[in-house]
Amino acid sequence: MTRRTSRQLRIGKVTVGGGAPIVVQSMTKTDTRNITATIDQIKELKDSGCEIVRVAVPDREAAESLATIKKSISLPIIADIHFDYRLALGALKAGVDGLRLNPGNIGDKEQIAGVVAAAKEREVPIRVGVNAGSLPADFQPRAPLAERMVNMALEQIKLMQDLNFDLIKVSLKAFDVPTTIQAYQMIADKMPYPLHLGVTEAGLPRTGSIRSAIGIGVPLYQGIGDTIRVSLTAHPCEEVFVAYEILRSLGLRQRGPTLVSCPSCGRAEVDIIALAEAVNKRLEKISKPIKVAVMGCVVNGPGEAKDADVGIAGGKGKGAIFRKGEVVGTVSEDRFLEALMAEIDSLNK
Repeated sequence: MTRRTSRQLRIGKVTVGGGAPIVVQSMTKTDTRNITATIDQIKELKDSGCEIVRVAVPDREAAESLATIKKSISLPIIADIHFDYRLALGALKAGVDGLRLNPGNIGDKEQIAGVVAAAKEREVPIRVGVNAGSLPADFQPRAPLAERMVNMALEQIKLMQDLNFDLIKVSLKAFDVPTTIQAYQMIADKMPYPLHLGVTEAGLPRTGSIRSAIGIGVPLYQGIGDTIRVSLTAHPCEEVFVAYEILRSLGLRQRGPTLVSCPSCGRAEVDIIALAEAVNKRLEKISKPIKVAVMGCVVNGPGEAKDADVGIAGGKGKGAIFRKGEVVGTVSEDRFLEALMAEIDSLNK
């Protein structure tokens, strides 16, 4: 795939756009005023692979907490601002690496100009974060929703450009997946700035992961997108996991092992589901990007997973260990898990 060329910018030490790897973001779910809890969750997110973290800034106390939080973490931090432009000014004073402004609820041009001036002075990027649910009712009410979202973003971008500010990133999020995809497709060639992809309020992990995979995956496949955030009703580390799975599925980023496993069927003579789950649990502690296969058929397993670095294909009472589709040994059923993990460990050294 050919990626859209966007203008490059820096959020803290992370490069965004301009051909840089697609960046994985998440957002804390703690009360930002609880400094200890927020710091702890940001450190968890870093360990899970998160590269930029956004925090809610609902009031002045939360804005003031950012200075202490910033000193205790290494991830770039973006302040999420709604309604009150003064919170953006407070967050900038606290030393944040980026701002997210919602033009749907901060529309006063003088207020935006004040925030832009402060951000420009500190060289801090601003994300124009349009949400379908917060568009003003009187903003182009007869236009299709995706078009309204795009036009709202372009209006805010023009205002910032008129203020000689170009450290801009843009997002256009909706719960409705087709609307989200259409909005990103519409704006991609209308401005040069990096695009942050996401489906807002995607839901619980099972359904939200699917909705996000489509809503984020389609634009990515079309070459659109520079950063992503999966929005799930779950611990934020789950969001990071799903984000990397989307990127890995498209061959855009590799982090940690990939598990290839057959769905099992009436031909299987071992509990392939339990074995795959056990292997997956063990793989959580491995960071090397290796491909592991767990297959339920000795005859077809190695061939179907021939591009796996290592794998096992179970049969009645025994299984074949294979590398790159070639069988290298057999083990008894009671040794399936340990034998496979020993083979994985040998590759992980």
